[in-house]
This record gives sequence, C-alpha cells and structure tokens, in this order.
Amino acid sequence: MKLHLISLGCVKNLIDSEVMLGKLKDYELTDNINEADVIIINTCGFIESAKEESINTIFEANEERKKDSILVVTGCLSARYKELLQKEIPEVDIWSGVGEYDKIDELIKQKKSLFTNEVYLIHNEDRVITNSNYHAYIKLSEGCNQKCSFCAIPSFKGKLNSRKISEIVDEIKRLKNKGFTDFSLASQDSSSYLRDKGVRDGLERLIDEIDKIEGINVRILYLYPSTTTKRLVNKILSSKNVQNYFDMPIQHISDRILKIMKRGSSVRKLKELLLLMRTEFSFVRTSVIVGHPGETKEDFDILKNFLKEYQFDRVNIFEYSDEEGTSAYLRKDKIAPEIRIKRMQEIEKVVKKATRKRLKLYLNRICECFLDGMTEDNLFYSVRHKLWTPEVDGDILINESEIEELNIGKKYRVLVTELAGEQLIGKIIK
Repeated sequence: MKLHLISLGCVKNLIDSEVMLGKLKDYELTDNINEADVIIINTCGFIESAKEESINTIFEANEERKKDSILVVTGCLSARYKELLQKEIPEVDIWSGVGEYDKIDELIKQKKSLFTNEVYLIHNEDRVITNSNYHAYIKLSEGCNQKCSFCAIPSFKGKLNSRKISEIVDEIKRLKNKGFTDFSLASQDSSSYLRDKGVRDGLERLIDEIDKIEGINVRILYLYPSTTTKRLVNKILSSKNVQNYFDMPIQHISDRILKIMKRGSSVRKLKELLLLMRTEFSFVRTSVIVGHPGETKEDFDILKNFLKEYQFDRVNIFEYSDEEGTSAYLRKDKIAPEIRIKRMQEIEKVVKKATRKRLKLYLNRICECFLDGMTEDNLFYSVRHKLWTPEVDGDILINESEIEELNIGKKYRVLVTELAGEQLIGKIIK
C-alpha cells in the first residue's frame, strides 16, 4: 500500500503530519499522487490565502487520484469548517480535525470520519521526522489564551494546553539518540508555556533542563510580546544550548493599533524587549500585519518608519485577512483592498532594504553552519547558520571548500565571502 501525504501551513501542522506518518509506517511513501492508495492532506485554515491553498489542493488531489484510492482530509481547515466542507466536497472519503492524528490508522482501516472536538497534544508518539536527518521540530503546547482581534485560531484550537517539561526533554533525548542535533521549539504562544498550569516561568524552567543535554542546538519560535519578559530574554541570551534567536511577532508598533488588535502589550514594552534582544550575536525575526481595520495613514507610517529604524533580520508581512469569528471581522472601519495592497508594497520595499543591510553584517565573518546538502541545480552546497530556522530564514551557498568529504547534518565553519542580491555565498574552511 502506498501513501502520499501533503502537509500545509505551519510547522505545528508538520509535527502532526509526522505523527500520522509514524502511525502509518507500514505504508510505502510515494511522491506520485496518482499511484497512492491513500492520500492525506493536512490542511491550514489560518487566513484566506491558506484556506484557498487547502481547498485547491483537495480538488487537485481528487482530480489526480487513482480509482479506489482513499482521500483523507485533516487539520485546521476541516476542523474550522467541518459541516460545510463535508457537505460541499463529498469526494473526500475521510474527514478529521485537529484531535485525531494519532487515530489516523484506525480511521483509514474503518474508512470513517471522526471529529472529537479535542486538540491533539503529542505524547511522545514515535513520529517520522521529514525533510532532515538532523533537525526536528518539537511541539511545546497547543491552543492559545490570547484574544487577538484578527486571529481565529483559538476558535478551533482551544485554550492553551502545555506538554510536561519531562515529555519534551525525553523527546529531545530520544531524537538525539537517533542522530538529531538541531531542534526548533514551536507552539502558538511559546512564551506562555505552562501558564495554563499556573507556572509563569515555564519556558525558563524548560531552558534550564535543555541546557543539561550535551551536544544539541535549539531555537525557540513564536514568543508573544505580552508574556515575554526581560528575564526570559536574558535566560535565552545566557543559555548554553538555546540560540540567541528571537522570533517575536509584533504585528504593529502603533499603540492605538496594538490596542485595537488586543495584543496586550505597549509600544514601550515592545521596544524595551527588542532593544534587549538585539546583540551582536543574535537574530531577531518578526511578523507585521498591514491594513488592519482602523489603521490610519499615520499608524502605517509609524510602522514603516520603525521597520526602517530597527532593521529586523527577517520580517513576515501579512496583508490583513478578514476572518469570521474574530472581533476585527465585525469592525466597520475596514481598509479598502487597494490601500492595503499599496501599503504592503511600501512595507516590502522597506523590509527588503533592511534584510540586505542585516545580511551585509555576515560578510567576512566566520559562522558555524549546518550542511543541508546540494542545491536543486547541483551547482552549490547549501548551509544554514546555526541561528537560523530551516526553510524560513534562508541559507548560505558554498562555492568552495577546504574539506573534501562533507556530511549532511554536520556543522562546519564557513567564511562568508560575498552577498549577491539577498544571497550570501561562502567557503567551508573547517
């Protein structure tokens, strides 16, 4: 029996997809959808573009599938719109949501749909890590207690539900024993880890335990501004194993818009945290939303000027997406689409310049990097700075090496020699 799995959306979805692969180890994986006996699509339902991608992927898979194959749709989109989708897309054989990943083998065997109204929280199942032989994502928690005006995630993911520290540490140790040395910790709101259990410094406690493990490299994704403290930032900066990687989506930098967005943090606090994060050897990533209801030209200019001034290492830019079930959806002061697009274009130009300036700082520096393999055209080796997250933060191309035998997943010292556009180029020296 052959299996074709498509995982859409965020890395938390990817982790859930890897759990399903672990449950379906008896299947042979295939890249060809038209020869698969079972096709699984793990969907994303976060914003309009993600929903469109998920729907299009379902229709395309149905067109390409062979006769008598089983088409399974899971994940956020199916959880969010379960009644509507089952009615409108009867071609799908099995539907499930965000709480049934560990039951996928039984659902396929019985060929039945299931929605448990729960959110699946990994409990150290033996998942199959994809896309790397040395890097793995680790889920800290599911759900979110924040009430951001633009976000529908809590409506289908529920309240914050954190894993135990011991479970996370055990998973990292097990994967280390299998050869994995690089880890990215992920959740909807990592800085709130264990607050659902009444522990306010949960992430700091976890870092202490991670620092007891030898020979690993760790970064933390998705810090939420209102629950990120100076103490937490300093804990990361002083950690032995956790990199100085700060992924904190600010979304905006106008006090008025932050209040409308219900972000629970002031501009003053944001700037204090960002200043503390910015060291010579740190990496700061953020996300911003352009065109949120109520955003004036003055608010937009404040955001644009701050992005020029601070110069993040990387920025994700999102055009506001009007999502039903959110408080922003009910507002009357929506920004016209043509204005949102124009503002997006302006922000993109600013971010592109800032990113290039940050990349220039790597020139003539020696960096510790992981080797990911050859580029698709087989012209270069691709390495990733130990600070950076796979796939989202880019790579460094290698056109020369003083080492003859190179091994994927191993760390090398790289001298960065050139910046071509927004692409760093370097030489492996040790």
